[in-house]
Amino acid sequence: MTLSGKQIRGTTMRIGLTINYVGDFRDMVNELVDYEAAGLEIVFVPEAYSFDAVSQLGFIAARTNRLQVASGVLPLYTRTPTLLAMTAAGIDYISGGRFTLGIGTSGPQVVEGFHGVPFDAPLGRTREVVEICRKVWRRERVQYEGKYYRLPLPADHGTGLGKPLKLINHPVRERIPIVIGAVGPANVAVTAEIADGWKPVFYVPECADAVWGSSLRKGHSRRGSALGALDIITQTYLTISDDKAIIANAMDGARPLLARYIGGMGAKGKNFYHDLACRYGYQAAADTVQDLYLAGRRSDAEAAVPADLIRQTQLIGSRAEVAERLAAFAASGVTTVNVTPKAPTRQERVGLIETTREMVEQL
Repeated sequence: MTLSGKQIRGTTMRIGLTINYVGDFRDMVNELVDYEAAGLEIVFVPEAYSFDAVSQLGFIAARTNRLQVASGVLPLYTRTPTLLAMTAAGIDYISGGRFTLGIGTSGPQVVEGFHGVPFDAPLGRTREVVEICRKVWRRERVQYEGKYYRLPLPADHGTGLGKPLKLINHPVRERIPIVIGAVGPANVAVTAEIADGWKPVFYVPECADAVWGSSLRKGHSRRGSALGALDIITQTYLTISDDKAIIANAMDGARPLLARYIGGMGAKGKNFYHDLACRYGYQAAADTVQDLYLAGRRSDAEAAVPADLIRQTQLIGSRAEVAERLAAFAASGVTTVNVTPKAPTRQERVGLIETTREMVEQL
């Protein structure tokens, strides 16, 4: 099996958006109403060491009508599996069945540094969290004997008074979609096996099969038919213009994010995003970006991000160039493209969503 849109999903690509956890969230939500009218279909709210995503998701659900809302992503170490399930059921209820639970492991820097929780067994914990969430949504009495989670808690680990409970409320859906943010080969294989969607990072469609194809095929070979097709979700900045100065500015605008992830997320020798850039064929540049970033020379690190990597991962260019990149994403299997429209005015940003919707409909 090759990594192709028809084989993975076979449906029209969705237009999504990820809200930045830096900036005025309320201003962005005010624009979401216009984006929704322009054709935006889903919005993801991230959670790092920032404001929590859950309160913001509730606010968005109240301000929109048909827009799907998703966490993108909640670190699975920072909440118990049953709390994740309760939270998802609650947001799904207030949104009228519009919620997608996005989860991921985050990384040791955040999990251990900000939350003080050991970063261990990401694969095993991910699988067990997913299984427990689905039991909760089916309103089963939650009895679970996993390697990492045991419910109720055994007597030798607590008071012995714990009892199997089921969710009091009746969820809108017993199958809330689960999207997993995964980068490493083993994580991606597990995601393709158990999740409804996969959210990679810095996705280069031309390299997707070489980097992730074997993992996706391995996961799909174990995937239950009830799950349906895997939604593949990318994240990209969006600027459409024939003005070379605007394009150059947009390219530079993408550099800080790439530099922060490749250079500063984690530590030297333990950075998933740096490893991914190396797997894309940019090892020398990735090493330079990381060395400069960790040395505190952030502007130099940003300048060292390869222009080709920006062009491959982002939707920046003329209408024809952006349409070509969208077609490349679709051909590689992408079914949801999350865009961050970059333009000086609200009207122009809404126009970017409308234009992208038109191009997607022509694929």
